[in-house]
Amino acid sequence: MKKLSVYIIAYNEAEKIRETIESVLWADEIVLADSSSTDGTVQIAESLGARVVQIPFEGFGRLRNQAVEACTHEWIFSLDADERCTPEVRDEILRLLAGQPAHDAYLVPRRNYFMGRWIRHSGWYPNFRQPQLFRKGAIRCGESPVHEEYELLSDKPVGRLEHAIWQIPFRNLEEVVRKANRYSTLGALKLNRRRVSMSAALFHGIWSFLKHYIAKRGCLDGWAGFMIALGNFEGTFYRYAKCYETQEAWPVPKQPPLRRPGQFPQG
Repeated sequence: MKKLSVYIIAYNEAEKIRETIESVLWADEIVLADSSSTDGTVQIAESLGARVVQIPFEGFGRLRNQAVEACTHEWIFSLDADERCTPEVRDEILRLLAGQPAHDAYLVPRRNYFMGRWIRHSGWYPNFRQPQLFRKGAIRCGESPVHEEYELLSDKPVGRLEHAIWQIPFRNLEEVVRKANRYSTLGALKLNRRRVSMSAALFHGIWSFLKHYIAKRGCLDGWAGFMIALGNFEGTFYRYAKCYETQEAWPVPKQPPLRRPGQFPQG
């Protein structure tokens, strides 16, 4: 049986990290890649047997690459703090590692839970990020600040697991707003090489809403589907708007110090 490391990236995820780690206690090694959490995330992880490494946050791509380097085993399974491994995925991975895997990297489907329901549309099921199960050295993430791409370093094509993990992306609607704000700020850095405008921000925002609500049938997910589409509108709109703001660098209007009429500065 080939040995498996799991790495989890986290920053102030005390409300989620216990369930994430408990879903992979079957792994040979659990590494928490933390970026100076202050809410007890580290203490919870260590109490469950995870090895914590501190990595300054300089974008998600660089964070993932350094987390991989911290893993000591041949195979790696990547989880985010809002994801949970399922028994079906555990068993599928263990079967793969007990034999000779046909691929060096595997995409893992995710099933999302939001606003009290499992999302079946909206582009959220099944959805994928970069390969989450891979042989060490088989992939490398690009160093974009957010929504990082990956480079396949193996001559074998990427495979795909059959079963899905869970993702609980938002604890509440406040987190939807907070993540839209954070990710739009990071996304604006990726756009900064392009000239953008406020009309482009509005166009891309509306298109993102329609894509998720109509084209991806988010309307069939009820109010959860509407909130997903609205969140994508906000994140996309503010990504372009923040980039435009940076490019324009509007000056703050200035005026001289105000004194009472007839009062002059003392020399």
